[in-house]
Amino acid sequence: MSGNTVDWLTVPELAGTRHGFLTRRGGVSDGVYASLNVGLGSDDDRRNVEENRRRALQAVAPGAALVTMLQIHSARVVHVTERIFDDARPPADACVTATPGLALGILTADCAPILLADAHAGVIGAAHSGWKGALADVGPATVAAMVQLGARRSRIVAAIGPTIAKASYEVDTGFVERFCAVDPANERFFAAGRPGHAWFDLEGHIAARLAAAGVETVVAMGVDTYGDPDRWFSFRRTTHRGEPDYGRQLSLIALPA
Repeated sequence: MSGNTVDWLTVPELAGTRHGFLTRRGGVSDGVYASLNVGLGSDDDRRNVEENRRRALQAVAPGAALVTMLQIHSARVVHVTERIFDDARPPADACVTATPGLALGILTADCAPILLADAHAGVIGAAHSGWKGALADVGPATVAAMVQLGARRSRIVAAIGPTIAKASYEVDTGFVERFCAVDPANERFFAAGRPGHAWFDLEGHIAARLAAAGVETVVAMGVDTYGDPDRWFSFRRTTHRGEPDYGRQLSLIALPA
């Protein structure tokens, strides 16, 4: 895939921002990282990763400074007011800003990237939500942080980008019990599977929690990272294949230039 054009998805509801859910296409990496691997935590050549990050940023938000977090599967949100260099990334899973010129980025490979905006207030946010982040309510925590910057819950738009789909996400009964212990209503996000297992709707859970936090416009894109190896990196697919490592794709959002 090296040499292909950088490719990304957008949603009309985030009009008034520069944003994109980038695929794995259009980078310089090869092997299991082919080709737009942006994961600083991978074992890919650092120079390739940096070039891929540059290409991704240039495609979606040229002239902006890319800000990413050291993602730790938490509900911690950072308020960003200036550029944060890659080697100084704070441990967190979401960031918000009202500062033009900053592109908030989230890295994923099955977890859900969430891009958020109140375009009227000029406040944006980005969150990384795997199952741990979903259980910890990283989405609602990001909404709350945006409100502190002047956003209104009723005006916030949230888009849930490419993530592992329910049909690809098998979990055991202990996993189900963990979610239902927090809220018995979470049972609706699981479908019965083979004995001792179920299928988990991560995207549906995130969307419901955002709606409960007062977000009136939640876009669930319904794009399965596991099922399309030509377009998306997937941690679970890599694990099932016994591959040594995996790439990460980038989702980012910035205020207008």
